[in-house]
Amino acid sequence: MSLRIGEQAFASAQAGDPAALAQLLAQLRPDIRRYAMYQCKRSSAVDDVVQEALIILYRRIGTVQAAASLGGWLARIVTRLCMLPALMFIRGVDDLRGIEDSARFARMPVDDLRVDLVRALESLPAAHREIVLLRDVQEMTIRDLAAHLGITPEAAKSRLHRARAMVREYLLAGDTAVQP
Repeated sequence: MSLRIGEQAFASAQAGDPAALAQLLAQLRPDIRRYAMYQCKRSSAVDDVVQEALIILYRRIGTVQAAASLGGWLARIVTRLCMLPALMFIRGVDDLRGIEDSARFARMPVDDLRVDLVRALESLPAAHREIVLLRDVQEMTIRDLAAHLGITPEAAKSRLHRARAMVREYLLAGDTAVQP
């Protein structure tokens, strides 16, 4: 993401000048939106991604070392935020633990997040891994899952819920594997 930010305006915003920070956020919003529209697969997520990116920028502007690195930093944030819907889908939308977990995943490097997701899936017993992949990657319906696996729809829902819970535990625990 290529941005035109003056060093003085950036330094003032970093120093905590409310007017400079508000101006910086307003100036960056269109660029963040444009990049989010490019990165996010779902157009319905763009506004949420822009809002979250601005909040993260507001809270963490002090960690950005120079105005020249702001574009790359924001690009990584937006890319990670665009990945969050997939993470939330795996974790179960009804069972989200809050914005802090989401923000934690948003700050993770994309490659680390991918590795963690793969490790989490690999840590699952075969039956649980299969149901997560069939449902969340191949987007099979519960009825199709049940027929494919030779189980009832209720058993498919239960197994999927347990599998997602194990993935969630693995991701929230860090590098610690979940025991079946």
